[in-house]
Amino acid sequence: MVVIKKLEFFTAKYNEMIPIKKEVAQIVEDSPVKQGIVSVITNHTTTGIMVNENLECLEDDILTQLGKCFPEDGDYYHARFLDDYGAMAGNPTGHLKAMVSGNHCVMSVEDGKLVSGSAQEIYLAEFDGPQERTVSVIVMGE
Repeated sequence: MVVIKKLEFFTAKYNEMIPIKKEVAQIVEDSPVKQGIVSVITNHTTTGIMVNENLECLEDDILTQLGKCFPEDGDYYHARFLDDYGAMAGNPTGHLKAMVSGNHCVMSVEDGKLVSGSAQEIYLAEFDGPQERTVSVIVMGE
């Protein structure tokens, strides 16, 4: 059995981490799958999916350190006019941060519930907002 759902988010900031585990858990519970896995995948190249502890200070640390790795004033080849788009590319840091954070996570489903540690959160990480974003949630199992 496979169930595929989409979550839509309107991000508010250029860089932010949005907790989405509650929405993912509800999709799992609403599905007929009792034993299996759930995959959470971002549909965008300047967002990431992260699993980490849900602490505001940790969220700030993650975004701060990613900003140090990929500073906005860095020298990026992507920050130029793109003939394919007919416009300037102004989001190289978003692509790099998303590449490092990854675009998905996979978690277990047991007895029709999402399995996660008590401190684990699933985040949609925005690195080029504010924008409308889509996350695919795929529940697979029996």
